[in-house]
Amino acid sequence: MTSTTRPSRAMTVLVTAAALCATTAATAHATGNHPAGADPRPPKIVADWARAWNGTDPQALGALFTTDGTYTDLGLGVAFHGRQEIAGWKARADSLIDNVHVTVRAAHRDGRRITVDAVYAGHLKGAPKPFAVRMTTLLNLDGSRCRIVSDEDHYSLGTVLAQSGLPADWTPSGN
Repeated sequence: MTSTTRPSRAMTVLVTAAALCATTAATAHATGNHPAGADPRPPKIVADWARAWNGTDPQALGALFTTDGTYTDLGLGVAFHGRQEIAGWKARADSLIDNVHVTVRAAHRDGRRITVDAVYAGHLKGAPKPFAVRMTTLLNLDGSRCRIVSDEDHYSLGTVLAQSGLPADWTPSGN
């Protein structure tokens, strides 16, 4: 794949996510499937973020961040800086987890900060069972609110491993 096709795919994901956001919000509102007091429509950047995680193009996730943005996975205790490292993190997750998927349950905005209540799911390669755990993500946006400056994912790695049927000290092969 050439570098000229990557932005095109990322842009397609972003445009598609906007339409998905409206559909997801309408469904949540119609079914009442959102916490009391929460706006059933996630902010566009949240829909884009979820769509990028649920897609197969790692560059789509990196494209949502400022050039010096930071992605921190507190479950694993790792951080990635800049769009390329963040895209690399998504590619690594895809290589270790089949059907990695994020489902947004609710999102709350306070100025430039968005708190996302989500379910993080997938099937660790080599694990006997899939996992689906609660996750809270804190997104800090730039002044224009168009790009993510920082992302902090909070979830229990112990719960991921337990649900997957793996021991608490499990690490992926090749590490």
